[in-house]
This record gives sequence, C-alpha cells and structure tokens, in this order.
Amino acid sequence: MSDRLLSLAEGQHYPTGTLYVVATPLGNTADITVRALHILGMVDAIACEDTRNSAQLLQRYGIDRPLIAAHEHNENAAAARLVERLRAGERIAYISDAGTPGISDPGARLVDAVRAAGLGVVPIPGASAVITLLSAAGAWVESFTFVGFLPPKAQQRAQAIAALAASPCAQVFYEAPHRIVETVDALAAGLGAGRRLLIGRELTKRFEDIHECALGDGVAWLKADANRQRGEFVLAVSGAAANAAEDGVDAEAQRVLALLVAELPTKSAAKLAAAITGAPRNTLYERALALKNG
Repeated sequence: MSDRLLSLAEGQHYPTGTLYVVATPLGNTADITVRALHILGMVDAIACEDTRNSAQLLQRYGIDRPLIAAHEHNENAAAARLVERLRAGERIAYISDAGTPGISDPGARLVDAVRAAGLGVVPIPGASAVITLLSAAGAWVESFTFVGFLPPKAQQRAQAIAALAASPCAQVFYEAPHRIVETVDALAAGLGAGRRLLIGRELTKRFEDIHECALGDGVAWLKADANRQRGEFVLAVSGAAANAAEDGVDAEAQRVLALLVAELPTKSAAKLAAAITGAPRNTLYERALALKNG
C-alpha cells in the first residue's frame, strides 16, 4: 500500500480495547478497502470464521497477524476469550469468510458480548452481497426488507413467505445452491408469479450472473442451464405494491391462504380463505394445491 493511501486510513483514531468488524471481499480480492487493510495490519489479532480461508486471503495482501477461530459452533466461548483480551487493551478485528460479518454470518454474538462488557465496537464497511445486488436493481427497490435465509422445511418456509406477502417493501433473500430451485418455486407460489425477481449469483466472482425476470419464470431460467444453479445466491423480489392482484387474488389473500394451507387440508384452506378475503374460491384452491406441492 502506498504511503499516500496509508495516510488516508490513518486520519481516524483507532482506540485500544476495541473490536473492529471488518468487511472483506465477496469473491474478487480487489474489493478490499484501504482502511480494512490498515486495520488488519494494525490489530493484535484477527478473529475469523475459518482460519484457513482467512489465512489465504490475508496472505494475498501480505498481512501476517495471529488468527483466532470464532465461528457459529464456538462463538460464545470464543467471545468470552476475546472480551478478556480486549479488556487487556488489545485491538482485535473480526472477519467472516466473505462480505460483512454478522449479516447471516457469524459475528453478531461476538458483537453482543463485546457491547455487554462495555467495550467498543467499530465497523469497517465494505462489500455486502445485499447492497451489491440492490445497487443493480433499479428504482423498483425504493425500500426493502432483508430476510436472509428462509427455513429449509416446506411448511415453515411457506409460513415465513406468507408473513411477507402483504408488505409493500421488496424482500431480499440469501440461498444456497442445493435449495435455490425449491425456494424460488415457493416464493412464486406464496407471493404471486407476477412479481419482479432479481437473481444475483456468484456476485463479484468469475462466473457472476445477474438476471431479472418475473418471479413465475425464475425456476425455468434456473433449470435451463445447470450452471445457473451453482454458487451462492442473493434474490430480490418486488413488494406487494408493485404487484397488482392476479385473477382477483391480491397480496393479502395470498398471505391468508398460505397461512391456512400450512394448517388445514387444501380444500378447507381455500374455502376459508375465500370467506375471509372475498377472493375467488376456485383460484385460491389452485394456488393452495401449488403451495402444498411446493
């Protein structure tokens, strides 16, 4: 790093006894900030989700600092040890495997423990998969709800989606490759096929792919090429206000139906949803079948 760039990072005070939550690249190692490099080279130790991955990343930047494993399986115990070190006046950075820690990644419990101990937490901003995708979405995402990962089981997933159906905000999800098809299918069934879907796959990496389509066309796009089902995914789906009622079934009717389908037989769920919302019973029944099959 040049002295001129380093001087930019040195313009801020970096207190001791502080945890520095540092964002690292999603994939492309050039997406690291000058301040992140400065902090990582300055701290007494770096806590990380995976010491092997982090060691390789840091090696590319010429940074050699002690590494401490702090992942979802040992986060509470690791937090206790790190708090003691911070109390002794050390500076410690925390990084996850990629992106901003604590956002559907380990790190949140560590932050809680440090704050509970009355110690400082300083964020060092940088790459975030959510913001990366939304910056390429356009004006239809005026406000959004970050959902993260949906439940893996079908019934719980349908209930979670139903709770979002009436929201006018766009919703943003993370998903793994082995569940991407069934998740997009469940979103179409629970929210309506006409909503807008933006798929971000392998963001900033060699095979990055960003595709926009109707939510109901998402599964077909994914299945058209097996490679489209590989990698890590971020999904953005338009909110209820951007989706007019289809066949008399608006967002609220879809939400009610999804909740009832999770608890009742298909026919009963459709009948009761029609009585509650006034939406067409036959159309609700067809959607209830789709939800059950999903």
